[in-house]
Amino acid sequence: MHGNHAENQRLLKAIDNQLDGDLQTKVMVFPPFTYLSQIADLLSNSSSILEGKNEGKGKSKIDLGAQTLSEHKSGAFTGEISAAMLVDLGCSHVLVGHSERRSLYNESSQLVANKFAAALEAGLTPILCIGETLSERDAGRTMDIVFRQIDAVLDTAGIAGLSKGIIAYEPVWAIGTGKTASPEQAQEVHSEIRSHLDELDQELANNMQILYGGSVNATNASELFAMVDIDGGLIGGAALKADDFFKICVAAG
Repeated sequence: MHGNHAENQRLLKAIDNQLDGDLQTKVMVFPPFTYLSQIADLLSNSSSILEGKNEGKGKSKIDLGAQTLSEHKSGAFTGEISAAMLVDLGCSHVLVGHSERRSLYNESSQLVANKFAAALEAGLTPILCIGETLSERDAGRTMDIVFRQIDAVLDTAGIAGLSKGIIAYEPVWAIGTGKTASPEQAQEVHSEIRSHLDELDQELANNMQILYGGSVNATNASELFAMVDIDGGLIGGAALKADDFFKICVAAG
């Protein structure tokens, strides 16, 4: 939970200005629900980011996503947001199964799979977040955990469904802790994930984008993104600083 209207505009202005040019990195932002409409309006005409001046810049290169969604299409689910509502607000992507949703709100792998399917049905691209806790890593269960989290989606949405999404490996022990998996540790898990997918469908494995999330910052991004199976990042706190975020975007390109 970060931001307010004024801070959002300042941050987005700074990011959008730096991204203007030849940078080919695909960039998305995932604000809280309360600010989706504001960010959608700013991104739809990025000249409005520049303090309302009409500079003819047009639509921003930045895509809009949400942090989670309901597995239900509609109904009496007070406080929930449906996939159709996110589409209506201009979202193209949505996170499902973020480690904080799994740990703080007890979202099971099956619930996450249902949310993944709901996103697909509405035309959103779901980003499936997977990862192990420190105790699970210490017990040698990392791959068992991440495979089960992936397989829950495969059982619900099938290979065709999973192929329309993105996977983000985020070790829980590295989320907001300042600890980061070494490039080699991250690559090992990413490689195992791709091999797991390859056993099911080679095309799925070859085309799947696998992002790394877990205290990625301007200092470590280049080393992480240099790994062959790391296709980009799911950025947390570093995304709240425009200069740092831009450096990460450059490293991903």
